[in-house]
Amino acid sequence: MVHRLTTLAFLGLASLQLSVLSADTIPALIPRPANLEFREGVFKLGQQTAIEGGVGAEAEARELAEVMRRGTGLPLPLHRLGVQTSDVIRLEQVASLLGTLGGEGYRLSVTPEVVRLEAATAAGLFYGGVTLRQLLPPASFRGASDPASAHQPWNLSCLEIEDYPRFAYRGLLLDVARHYMPLEFLKRFIDLAALHKLNRVQFHLTDDQGWRIEIKKYPRLTEVGSTRAESPAAGDANKGDGLPYGPFCYTQAELRELVAYAQARHVVIVPEIEMPGHMLAALTAYPRFSCTGGPFKVRTRWGIEPDVLCPGNDEAIQFARDVLAEVMAVFPGPFIHIGGDESPRDRWKQCPKCQARMRAEGLKREAELQTYLNHRIEEFLAQHQRRLLGWDEILEGGLTPGAVVMSWRGMGGGVAAAGAGHDVIMSPTTHCYFDYAQARGPGEPESIGGFIPLPRVYAFEPVPAELPEASRGHILGAQGNVWTEFIRTGRDVEYFAYPRAVALAEVIWSPAKSRDYAGFERRLAGHLKRLDALGVNYRKGPAARDANAAATGVEK
Repeated sequence: MVHRLTTLAFLGLASLQLSVLSADTIPALIPRPANLEFREGVFKLGQQTAIEGGVGAEAEARELAEVMRRGTGLPLPLHRLGVQTSDVIRLEQVASLLGTLGGEGYRLSVTPEVVRLEAATAAGLFYGGVTLRQLLPPASFRGASDPASAHQPWNLSCLEIEDYPRFAYRGLLLDVARHYMPLEFLKRFIDLAALHKLNRVQFHLTDDQGWRIEIKKYPRLTEVGSTRAESPAAGDANKGDGLPYGPFCYTQAELRELVAYAQARHVVIVPEIEMPGHMLAALTAYPRFSCTGGPFKVRTRWGIEPDVLCPGNDEAIQFARDVLAEVMAVFPGPFIHIGGDESPRDRWKQCPKCQARMRAEGLKREAELQTYLNHRIEEFLAQHQRRLLGWDEILEGGLTPGAVVMSWRGMGGGVAAAGAGHDVIMSPTTHCYFDYAQARGPGEPESIGGFIPLPRVYAFEPVPAELPEASRGHILGAQGNVWTEFIRTGRDVEYFAYPRAVALAEVIWSPAKSRDYAGFERRLAGHLKRLDALGVNYRKGPAARDANAAATGVEK
């Protein structure tokens, strides 16, 4: 394994490698590879360059050839392994690398004659391909090249890389319940996540303000729940805009198409179906599953709704199971997110069915009703080989045995869950809420509040120092969240997510010991040219002017 990290090269200081590569030609690799060493020379892509795929690597070779053709204009024919001995990019699956680099790691070697990309799995080949593309000029990321571009130099710096992720779970969340996003944008969102070696995308599909997924057994969920009478007005969330919103929803066929699209990019979609709280859109369609029986209207303001699912009602629990059965049929990933956050218990205190349930089950607190519901749902999911994932409120009544906690109210919930032997994904508001403002000033768009500049995201450490060594393996990774109360379009999503998602991607992929904000900022300058080529509406401007905020935390 290559053990010499090119710290000097990345920082633009004098080194052996820089006698060959100037600071301007050093590739801006993001996330930073675990082990990298530059070598003399370049590999020149030209009209005769071919791409070869070995057994098990054919699909990744084909996809890499297609995306590189679009960017460079070169023919890059696809061959079977061994047809060319030079001027070739060769992809191979090497099973023995599983023990050293894991299922997502890769080895990339660039010499003047041959580029070799090896990995134990297709996912590793994909991530190696992402790094390979970053060795090319940013113009290669354009969706369609100028015909003249085939005659310009497309050179890869010679180097040796062995790389692998620090964490297995590397995620982004997009809330499509508050504001619906078209299917084509969801694909673009997935593309950008995969480009940064993120492998989980969570879609928040249901909330008080809208139900966005087709459930065939309960058609009124989308017939009624996908429309609200109005939305909060821009600039004053306490007033309505008077404009009906909807009907907006995704059919199961559309979502299956999205799942396949994500799978081809080694992204697993995590569906989130909120329960027992944040369910007013569902209860508007089916009020009998509430504690009071309604009637209700889909919520037209942001915030928390007191009417929630009734855990004392067997029919309501069956409703939840029925919904999740159809969700699991669409989304094959291992995790099903049930939300579990911000669920008021006032209705349960007054509900005869809930109180009867507490007496029958020997429950002493209403919080334990949520645990009772979670346990019933967890058993159901386990029957289908799925794991329950929920926000850290699921801890409050006692955690169900196999639940995975997504810690958002700081790190404390994650520390408690990991200490008790449960797997955890860190997603605290202090570092990972990308709907918070990322800069101060009159030119910034309206946001929900808070303040998380780029340096603070990069300073995030998902494994708290106070967590005992024996429990640290329960930290599966981390996730950045884009909630859309104040984010109305895909361009708005990109502005709030990027470049902060770039910083998070490096935090959860690269070794902690290599963390260096100054070096990251230098590489980011080159990486942003790729985002320009892709037309990403990221926030522009020097992050350094907000660097003091990294030490002071989020201002509420």
